[in-house]
Amino acid sequence: MKILIIGNGGREHAIGWKIKKDDPKTELFFSHGNGGTAQIGTNVAFDTIEELVHFAEKEEIDLTVVGSEALLVEGIVDAFHDKNLKIIGPDKKAAQLEGSKEFAKDFMLKHGVKTAKYKAFNNFTEANEYAKKQTYPLVIKADGLAAGKGVIICSDEFEAEKALDEILNKKIFGSAGNHVVIEEYLEGFEASILSIFNGNEIIPFISAKDHKKIGEGETGLNTGGMGVIAPNPYFTKEHFKTFEKDILLPTLNGLKTENLLFSGIIFFGLMITKNGVYSLEYNMRMGDPETQAVLPLLENNLLEVFFDALKGKPLNLKWKDQHSVCVVMASGGYPSNYETGFKITGLDTLTCPYFVAGASLKEETLYTSGGRVLNVVGVGNTLEEAKNAAYDNSKKINFDYKYYRHDIGKV
Repeated sequence: MKILIIGNGGREHAIGWKIKKDDPKTELFFSHGNGGTAQIGTNVAFDTIEELVHFAEKEEIDLTVVGSEALLVEGIVDAFHDKNLKIIGPDKKAAQLEGSKEFAKDFMLKHGVKTAKYKAFNNFTEANEYAKKQTYPLVIKADGLAAGKGVIICSDEFEAEKALDEILNKKIFGSAGNHVVIEEYLEGFEASILSIFNGNEIIPFISAKDHKKIGEGETGLNTGGMGVIAPNPYFTKEHFKTFEKDILLPTLNGLKTENLLFSGIIFFGLMITKNGVYSLEYNMRMGDPETQAVLPLLENNLLEVFFDALKGKPLNLKWKDQHSVCVVMASGGYPSNYETGFKITGLDTLTCPYFVAGASLKEETLYTSGGRVLNVVGVGNTLEEAKNAAYDNSKKINFDYKYYRHDIGKV
């Protein structure tokens, strides 16, 4: 079996690790991959959809898994289907649920998915006039893909005007900011739920809790994610029932009504408030670093899950009755300015899974190459056990200017 995984982060390493754990004889290819994926498969360097299609045909790849949201929005799934190549993910039309926040919010409104009140604009003056009449805080989002950085929470009119000017006029997010979505601010706690869609039903994974801020106690700048707990200890069975009724089932009905049918991932970003569970966003691929915390708890063979989804078969996901804590080790200075190229030591002493996010392999040694460097995942029968495993192992790893939060898993 030959599998191609597209992406270069900890998520892709974790997907490959799980596949290799389930099926050791599987041959893995990663584009572009990183120093960690190079240790379990072959890294290849392709940038365009055409190159990836050609490689999959030439190598007779059995299945491709896409980590990159940008390629999904560009239509990589359509291109693979045109050549009868198997691939997990939404086609170009369905990928708009992540590629355009306006499209996603319109979809939610149309199909009764519970979400915050919103309005979309492409004109600064009109957007600013609307913002002046709203209650604060207020959320302003760039419509398109902005590498997870296109959401700004504004505490007053001045901040809203500045955000709108930067997005719509100064184009700090490029064409992703041609439109903005202005949304009411929801008070509560977030939960992340990955799921898989087989064209007939959406099967949710266990819940997860992401930690976005660089500083402890959720302070400082937003990042791609500094750690994850799974399952989310705050997300109760009652919350899940509400999510299912108000978000999952209306989403499923909407997908079927609009013929947005595919075999792939739907990631639900949720906000749990005193007024119920709200949908914040859809992602149409696995989350990072949620994937790294969730996959070690999955008992099913991941490739079998993917192939059954492609065939439209019913899926029965089984989970270990355990907890996981993922600690993200970063380069000092991230998410602003940071240096790379530092030797990483201590990985051979670890007693838990780790996934490489931003490190390159040179002569069998890993060196830092990105802002988020490693994901260390502790698994235990209790959350405390999992947290201790993650941090005990994180202490064994060394590289210059290493940084990580010490409060992941503290509840």
